[in-house]
Amino acid sequence: MRVAEFDYALPEELIAQHPAAERTRSRLLHLVGSTGALEDLHFTDLPRLLRPSDVLVLNDTRVIKARLAARKKTGGRLELFVERVLGEREVLALIRASHPPRQGSELLIGDGVRAEVLGREDDLYRLRFADAGAADLLERCGQVPLPPYIAHAPDADDAERYQTVYAERPGAVAAPTAGLHFDRAMLERLAAQGVRIARVTLHVGAGTFQPVRAETVEAHRMHRERFEVPQAAVDVIEGARRAGGRVLAAGTTALRALESAARSGRLEATAGETDLFVYPGYAFRVVDRLLTNFHLPKSSLLMLVAAFAGYANIRRAYAHAIERRYRFFSYGDAMLIERAA
Repeated sequence: MRVAEFDYALPEELIAQHPAAERTRSRLLHLVGSTGALEDLHFTDLPRLLRPSDVLVLNDTRVIKARLAARKKTGGRLELFVERVLGEREVLALIRASHPPRQGSELLIGDGVRAEVLGREDDLYRLRFADAGAADLLERCGQVPLPPYIAHAPDADDAERYQTVYAERPGAVAAPTAGLHFDRAMLERLAAQGVRIARVTLHVGAGTFQPVRAETVEAHRMHRERFEVPQAAVDVIEGARRAGGRVLAAGTTALRALESAARSGRLEATAGETDLFVYPGYAFRVVDRLLTNFHLPKSSLLMLVAAFAGYANIRRAYAHAIERRYRFFSYGDAMLIERAA
């Protein structure tokens, strides 16, 4: 397939710049992949679409304050986008500057914390902080890494709302945005009606913002992301299956973690890195239903939902969402997709 087949025209005013007033106040477009049927709902309708013994899989990654303002000793300004914390004082980062720094050069961050450029790994730079631990420096000097299509500078509201209420394990540089719609009351309501909850981790990398640059879908190579599917999650999912329940992944990241852990043909407790690229033709092994937001044109995530729901169904669903003025992308509305086959 050609990447151009996943393009669509989106009016700029439909790109959500701020979250809804309350987490559960978003709209929900329900798409049945087997028939293509569409239903306009609200996120608060989700509980009635689930039944006891279903399992909801959440990605418990926590977004770190990954954007850092820095300067060279000569005074030149640049921006660091930390893609991954490698150790107590080392990180991999994207660097935005008019003149990229050389290996061995020193950068100054915040109130003068020194960072040495150790080298380059593809598009990323390996940095070592001399005067502070990475976690402390990011928390003290970093900013919330809002996506590039959000125009305003991050504020205190973003620090809370660009984070799921169940985030626990720091490491993501982008939020698993389908999870932003849940509040604690909604999760308690689902558990009270018998829906089982499982947790996995996939630390979303900076590559999630990168466009697919290849001309054909098959030529694209995904960035690698750290993930873990613990035995506890496997046990919950297997128990739900035995009881006739369905597996609902809250977000494409939860789906990719589960499907990565099932590459052998069955779901197994797994920890490591994944570069799983899901596009039309992929055979799903674990996930029956997907809760997700609306994705960017020509993105790998749009290809994933097309694989899950069917290409024609997704084209029609997005056209419907644009016509009905749904809000798009990270702070936008949600879709609940029933797998096509």
